[in-house]
Amino acid sequence: MIYRRRPSPLHAAAAPAGCAYCAALAVVALMSSHPLVLAADLVAVAGAARLAGVAEAMRRASRLAIPLAVAMVVINALVSRNGLTVIARLGELPIAGRLDVTLEAVAWGAIQGLRLGLVIMAGALYSASVDPDEVLRMLRRVSFRSALSATLATRMVPVLARDARRMAEAQRCLPGRPAPRVALLRAVTAGALDRSLDVAAALEGRGYGALRRPPRERRSPSRHDLAFGAAAVGLVVLVAAARLGGVGRFSADQALALSMGAPEVALAVALVVLALAPFADRRGIVR
Repeated sequence: MIYRRRPSPLHAAAAPAGCAYCAALAVVALMSSHPLVLAADLVAVAGAARLAGVAEAMRRASRLAIPLAVAMVVINALVSRNGLTVIARLGELPIAGRLDVTLEAVAWGAIQGLRLGLVIMAGALYSASVDPDEVLRMLRRVSFRSALSATLATRMVPVLARDARRMAEAQRCLPGRPAPRVALLRAVTAGALDRSLDVAAALEGRGYGALRRPPRERRSPSRHDLAFGAAAVGLVVLVAAARLGGVGRFSADQALALSMGAPEVALAVALVVLALAPFADRRGIVR
């Protein structure tokens, strides 16, 4: 997923606000295990991607998240021994013993899979909506050399992906069986090392080692910065307050225990509204 500047409030926000917003969407998924809250977080992430114009990047991320979530459900159902509601008896195994699949194990695996998918999708939203160069400029006061290394690594990833794709296409044109993926990975890695040496030589020739730490750039926060920053803080505070107040309880230890009422519905609606509210202000957005 490559960042492209788009006419959306999230792209117009500064890197700290965008990072905080995407991180808050992931933190909501990690702080709560209630299905309704996680569903609201999913709606918020998908809606944010749609309003930011990066729905295609979110679809690509879902192709990775869905298989991982399904695998987590299957693994937890086969490994976990929690729960009293048996839904399938798979017999005896030589080492594992009796293998019974319980409803509670499947439900908890589904919750964990949904959490994993939400974290992946929040990361995809960050990659497609937050300018990586601005993030690195934000971090360069911490370590200028690390920021430059991260910049080069970020810029090299699409180049290496294109190299691997071209090599695979060239192999398909050759007669016989295609080369194994290990050989393709070895060739791409060798090309990456060659490119890194060339870039290092170019930087040395331009006197990189003599550069001083750049001065701090001061920028007044815009209304988009304040909106997404406030939304990030509000999301985390709202879920934390709900957890401390006992709203959105879910347990799958021995039996399923799920609290579902007006407080949980109000919490889910508030999460979606709070997450998508910053996109309502489109003033100053270039179309």
